[in-house]
Amino acid sequence: MLVTGGGTGLGAAMAERMAGLGAAITVCGRRRAPLESTVARLRAAGARAEAISCDVRDAGRVEATVEEAERRQGPLHVLVNNAAGNFLAQSEALEPRGFDAVVSINLYGSFHCTQACGRRWIARGGGGTVLSIATTYADTGAAFLLPSAASKAAIVAMTRSLAVEWGRHGIRLNAIAPGPIPTPGAWQRLVPDPGFEEQLRRHVPLQRFATRAELADLAVYLVSDLSAAMTGQLIELDGGARLAGHGAFNALLEVPEDELRRQFAALRPRPARPG
Repeated sequence: MLVTGGGTGLGAAMAERMAGLGAAITVCGRRRAPLESTVARLRAAGARAEAISCDVRDAGRVEATVEEAERRQGPLHVLVNNAAGNFLAQSEALEPRGFDAVVSINLYGSFHCTQACGRRWIARGGGGTVLSIATTYADTGAAFLLPSAASKAAIVAMTRSLAVEWGRHGIRLNAIAPGPIPTPGAWQRLVPDPGFEEQLRRHVPLQRFATRAELADLAVYLVSDLSAAMTGQLIELDGGARLAGHGAFNALLEVPEDELRRQFAALRPRPARPG
């Protein structure tokens, strides 16, 4: 099993859950240190785990990563497209490279990985399973999250398209649409003010966010034989938030423009100080 963006957050949670059930796991991502930390935890628990540095935006690097993963652990049967980029921005102020960065990671990265695995599965026969992490606003759009909304909507379209095209090869593709799930990385980029977290929570009918463990359990179901007849589906995990109304981050439309710019600026990573 290959989990992209598997060094931290949701990717690490899914890798750990699946490894605990006996899966051989390869995690990949751009930063080596988090990958090695995750693999160390998995191995300490007795799991078979490997880490490979990979920028999923690079199709050639993705091909090499899949080849290396299979060399180390044998044929892959499951791909989890989890690697993602996201940040809040007023769309009129969005720079082309910012838009490109998110779309390249989310959409192109998911396509590169899916195609690399799909080619092998079709050539070998025997099928395979792809699970992609989408978002609840993939269908509706969301203010201040244009690159993410556009790229995640495309991932859903890819999932549904290939579910039809590749079904004859025994390849299943499904996606999970999580609502906000607290992780350090996501919260640093998407929650501009502590009060906004509570506003997000009040928008959820269940009055709480889903957890990483709950996402991992759903992922296990979707990549296992428990869901063998399911393909082309988008499963929401958001406590009913999307059913309750507009996208959660649309609430930022109520914040005055000057304050919004200040909050978004505070979310940008600060350059490291020398020495």
